[in-house]
Amino acid sequence: MNLNDLKSQAALGEDSRRQFKRDVTNADSLAAEMAAFANSEGGVIYLGVADDGSLPGLSRADVARINQLISNTASQHIRSPITVLTENLELDSNRLVIVLTVPKGIDKPYFDRNGVIWLKSGADKRRINSKEELRRLFQSVDQFHADELPTKAGIDKLDRLRFRDFLRDFYKQEFPDAAEERLTLLQNMNLATDSGMLNLAGVLLFAERPEWIKPQFIVKAIRYPGNAIHVSDYLDSEDFVGPLPQQFTGALAFVMRNLRKVQAGRGVNALGTPEIPASVFEELLVNALAHRDYFINAPIRLFIFDNRIEIISPGHLPNNLTVAKIRTGNSIIRNPILVSYIAKGLLPYRGLGSGIKRALEDWPEIDFTDDRDGCLFTATVHRKEDIGLVELEISSQKSAVETRSAQKSAQKSAQKSAQKIIELMRVDPTITIAQLVENVGVKDRAIKKQIEKLKAQGRIRRIGPDKGGHWEVIE
Repeated sequence: MNLNDLKSQAALGEDSRRQFKRDVTNADSLAAEMAAFANSEGGVIYLGVADDGSLPGLSRADVARINQLISNTASQHIRSPITVLTENLELDSNRLVIVLTVPKGIDKPYFDRNGVIWLKSGADKRRINSKEELRRLFQSVDQFHADELPTKAGIDKLDRLRFRDFLRDFYKQEFPDAAEERLTLLQNMNLATDSGMLNLAGVLLFAERPEWIKPQFIVKAIRYPGNAIHVSDYLDSEDFVGPLPQQFTGALAFVMRNLRKVQAGRGVNALGTPEIPASVFEELLVNALAHRDYFINAPIRLFIFDNRIEIISPGHLPNNLTVAKIRTGNSIIRNPILVSYIAKGLLPYRGLGSGIKRALEDWPEIDFTDDRDGCLFTATVHRKEDIGLVELEISSQKSAVETRSAQKSAQKSAQKSAQKIIELMRVDPTITIAQLVENVGVKDRAIKKQIEKLKAQGRIRRIGPDKGGHWEVIE
């Protein structure tokens, strides 16, 4: 970094990766700043730069003192110790600025000397003050995941038939009759804890009534009239409970029954195709169920409006994942046990990071919102206004025109056939049905139908028996 680079950085102000300090004398204060950067995405502390971005700098004596303070703080005031980089830049005034670079930590979480865990929050820092946040930090470094949390459900809460079918279909293994064998098997499959209780993955995938154990881990779906949420006015509403495959099936059916149907050139009596392919919602619902944050006790919400469908999942994107990255297929597994079993056929899961891309390929009109303050992730599928009604009307009109055209064509063809039959009978009153079929060029049944019609109209009649008789043309 040179002086011009320093001035450019100072002009940008403080943010979550850049911190200014005119001077530093307290090791504990510096430790908190360094730990916050290490527990987040890393950053740079500019020592000798004021909060307003001006460059008062440090004396050479200050630089010697602060460099010693930095060394002591990084090794003795932070647990685990961290390795930092420093660079001294000389200002025009012959004073110096220390550029202190704190890398993203590889041994999170980092504590200060008092046992406090700090995180960056914008340009400031804050303490971790909840179990959920601490668990999420452990999760970010692959040390702990929500789906392995122990529950209060014993293995007697297992859905025996569901688990038996899974063992038979995927592992070609019989369901153990003995409770001790079942527990050992569940523990080996990472579905039960050492204490003998089902973990969260075991409950969500194979418990008989997961909603009795974890009542918030469900899908709540509402179809609203118009384009806004109403307090009490809705067209359709349902809560989907049970194991994750059951929630998926119910939620997908809810979406599909509330979509418009497009005739797409087919007859008015045809069922029509959904305005948005079902594959789009398969991918998005699987993504919501598999990757939501199960540290947050809240349901997945599914809202259907006239102009859009929203799937709102608890939890923002993990770590440094962004909307731009997931659009290109990047992914981070938040719930590895759940994902491993979902990939075994419990849900239509086709591969890590590919679901969002497939949904966008089938329907590009999808927006994603990563709300880090509200701790929510929303997928918004935009609908084409009134496309179903327009397509249905066009299809109906087209079908009616085609029907009328076909009717007219059939009438003309029948008239020509009838006239030809009359002419052939006039020329040869003894002509047979077989000869008429050959000369008119239609099927036997059509000739007989035309003859019956001509008889009814009084235009021809049969004189004598079928063999030895003849036709008489009356007109």
